[in-house]
Parts: sequence; C-alpha cells; structure tokens
Amino acid sequence: MMRFFLQLVVLIFGTLFVLKASANDTKIMIIGDSLSAGYGLKQAPSWVNLLQNKYETEQKAITLVNTSVSGQTTDNALLTIDKQLESHQPSHVLIELGANDGLRGFPPKLIRKHLRELVEKSQASGAKVALMQIQIPPNYGKRYSTLFADSYPLVAEQTEAYLMDYFMLPVAADRSLMQNDNLHPNAKAQPVIRDFMYERIARWLARTAK
Repeated sequence: MMRFFLQLVVLIFGTLFVLKASANDTKIMIIGDSLSAGYGLKQAPSWVNLLQNKYETEQKAITLVNTSVSGQTTDNALLTIDKQLESHQPSHVLIELGANDGLRGFPPKLIRKHLRELVEKSQASGAKVALMQIQIPPNYGKRYSTLFADSYPLVAEQTEAYLMDYFMLPVAADRSLMQNDNLHPNAKAQPVIRDFMYERIARWLARTAK
C-alpha cells in the first residue's frame, strides 16, 4: 500500500513538472510575407528554419510557427489570424507585415488600422506581440515612405506592442546578399538574418519576461 502511494505521488509530481515545463515553453507565431516565407530560395533554408535549428541545438524551449505567405498584405492576414491563433495558441506573435501594402500604395491610415487590428487580436488571445518596423523604397515619394515608416512606432505605442528592428537592415544595402529583384534576400543572407533575429528576439523575450 505504501509503495502504491509513493508511486502515485511520483506520478502526480512528474505530471505537474511536465505541465509546468510545457507552460514555460515559448511558442512564437510569425505572421509575415515573402521575406519570412523564404521566397525564391528553392531548397535553401529560410532564416526561420535556421533559427529554429539554432534553438534546438542550444536546447532552448522556443518553437517558431511560421504562418508567413508570399505576397501577404495586412488585410489578407486579418482574414486568417483568428483561425491561426486558435489553432497554434502561441505565447508570442511577431507581425512582419506591411511591405506589400506599401509597395501597392495602400493608404498609410488603412495600413495602421489593419496593423492595430492584428496586434489587438493577438493580444486578446493572450499572446505577447512584437511589431516589426518595416521600410519600403521611395517608389511613391519621400512623403509616403515617411508616413508609412512612421505607422509602426505609432501603432506600437497605441497598442503597447514591442517595436522590433527591421531584419532587412543588415542585408538590404549589400547586393551580394540580395536576389536579382533587389527586394528579397538570397540564400547567403539567411544566416545573417538568423543571427540578427536571434539577438532581437532574445531582447523581446527578456522584455516580456519582466
């Protein structure tokens, strides 16, 4: 009888430990476009896959769920985010969107509205949210580019989301790291972006842990 009781106690505490470990795991859902979907890379791994491999090598309890779709705009993402949040139940959400909106000349006011809705829906699910600062070429003039770029800190401030640095900063100016369209990073750029995001995500997680 005593042996059975001890086995039961061990089983209960073991189960509680597993549940606690699972609860402490970090699951980051990435809502992005072609820059995170690995556009044009063929068999080469994208930065998301490289970063997941790095976490696994270092035995970090961080899982990346990549829902990025090439060509995705903020309004496209709003059509699917509720289902994705319910399906994946992430602890964190990283929103890397807006480049396609900007390249198509969507009104900055509309882009801000969509970004706010994406952040608020994610927060309502219980997730911590990071909004990546996006920059676009001056196709529509300096005024539009400035209004576009300024949308991100404004939405981050309004929603109290974490504003994350743009991951194209270390590669966009180097033609050897870009595909022929000069818009998408090539295979050589992916480890550079991985290392950039490893550091930036670590900063974000440290901030949200406080």
